[in-house]
Amino acid sequence: MLTYPDIDPVALHLGPLKIHWYGLMYLIGFAAAWWLGTIRAKAPHTPLKPEQVSDLIFYCAMGLIIGARLGYILFYNFSAYVENPMAILRVWEGGMSFHGGLIGVIIAIWMFSRKINQTFFRITDFIVPLTAIGICAGRIGNFINGELWGRVTDVPWAMVFPNGGDLPRHPSQLYEAFLEGIVLFIILWIYTSKPRPTMAASGLFLLCYGIFRFSVEFVRNPDGYVGIPGLQWLTIGQGLSAPMIFAGAILMVLAYKRAGSVATQK
Repeated sequence: MLTYPDIDPVALHLGPLKIHWYGLMYLIGFAAAWWLGTIRAKAPHTPLKPEQVSDLIFYCAMGLIIGARLGYILFYNFSAYVENPMAILRVWEGGMSFHGGLIGVIIAIWMFSRKINQTFFRITDFIVPLTAIGICAGRIGNFINGELWGRVTDVPWAMVFPNGGDLPRHPSQLYEAFLEGIVLFIILWIYTSKPRPTMAASGLFLLCYGIFRFSVEFVRNPDGYVGIPGLQWLTIGQGLSAPMIFAGAILMVLAYKRAGSVATQK
């Protein structure tokens, strides 16, 4: 068993002001997305100019923060926030839903694409590789906060989390940081380094993230179960990830079918 590092969730104390690691991880994710996006925007086949990347990141940041917070409240802990509505503002304590954030980002990209007269999927194809670093940073923030830990286990790398009881658990936040962050980034960055059919990169993102998250949910302490008859084991996270897998596969099939159809007509 490994010892949980028990890092202080507050990175800096500046008088009454407290800067939390969780918030810093979001800043790291946005900064990395801007930097990588500026590099990618210099390629000849991209839909954005380098100077437009900062606007896109701003739109996505707003959509992510609002969507992730509202998603967590609606999907996982609605009754608690009804009893204490002011707790909605305490985002530094954690409580952000990836799936809610995804919905928020989709809305933000739709608004941005209309603003610059670009198609929605050309923008999503551009940005999906940039999101993985932010996902990785966010999961590390979860680990530092000692939240979203895994199920009880006896694997050699199990840890006892401060708020997780006395039994060792899977460090599932680190599994997600690796799969949904590092591995997903490598896959998408390499895949999008060459021109691909429109919608294909977006589909690959949904497909891979959905598979990774669905898999990790088997060792992550569940936030709740969907409660479908015959599928009582299906967690809320898996229930939200399954549509991503199907949608991703469908988008990739449609993308390559349409590309093949256009090539045949030529």
